[in-house]
Amino acid sequence: MAARNPGVEYDESWIQNIYINLPAVKRRAETLGTRRTVKKQWQAAWLLRAVTCIDLTTLAGDDTPCNVARLCYKAKHPVRQDLVKALDIMDKDITTGAVCVYPSRVADCAKALKACNGTNIPIASVATGFPTGQTPLKTRLEEIKQAVSSGAREIDIVINRTYALTGDWKGVYNEVRLMREACGEAHLKTILATGELGSMVNVYKASMVCMMAGADFIKTSTGKEGVNAILPVGLVMVRAIREYHHRTTHKVGFKPAGGIRSAKDACTWLSMMKEELGDEWTKPNLFRIGASSLLGDIERQIFHYVTGRYAAAHELPMA
Repeated sequence: MAARNPGVEYDESWIQNIYINLPAVKRRAETLGTRRTVKKQWQAAWLLRAVTCIDLTTLAGDDTPCNVARLCYKAKHPVRQDLVKALDIMDKDITTGAVCVYPSRVADCAKALKACNGTNIPIASVATGFPTGQTPLKTRLEEIKQAVSSGAREIDIVINRTYALTGDWKGVYNEVRLMREACGEAHLKTILATGELGSMVNVYKASMVCMMAGADFIKTSTGKEGVNAILPVGLVMVRAIREYHHRTTHKVGFKPAGGIRSAKDACTWLSMMKEELGDEWTKPNLFRIGASSLLGDIERQIFHYVTGRYAAAHELPMA
């Protein structure tokens, strides 16, 4: 992770008179997946970078210690070792950016990562009544503390959409500030649930207010909304990050989550980060992708690059 974002005092003027040119945002978003592409060895390099930015996630009601252990092993060995060796890269120890689970599974993650020598991989945990946030504030703060005490180094919280939709931005700020304090040394990722915010103006305001409150990352979605990570929303959020950095010099990370399933999608999001914020924001300390199935397609594409053919189902059994 990058250096912590200490936040700033709440300043209403930062979110006043905000106008989003939606047609222009959509036009810009449409060019990202078509205007530039990467091929051959450059594509393989981008895909490996994408692997290191994935928060490998399981947030299912039937999660067990067994499937969490499997997730952790895959995070430690996301790409078959013979494929990594064939690519002849200097860093042979490719891992995902983190594993992400519910608070009740954090201890299982810590145990599994220790068993597979993956203790360098951060454990991220969703908290604060994920995905709705509809629990009392005291309960949400206690959930953060419990996840951190179990071994979570990153906490993904959900903001209070009621406050956001009624324009109570100071309320959003105050809650996120308390959540940051509850995280202690763990990094805070704030989920905006952009599919439920109603407008791009609200997306921008929520992004800026969460950063003012000390969010280390802002994240698009829980993955449970009707609309999750889409490029127009991503553009609005990363430009809020750029504005916040301009005002404060503090660097805040970005995490799209929900619906990103293909290697091509991952490359498109990386290209957006590179063009909008620069190379530094294409690395896992400032960019993450929340995904559960994306890694499988990336590994298939790397297999194709190395062997010249696509893998049969049994050749990538853990994808």
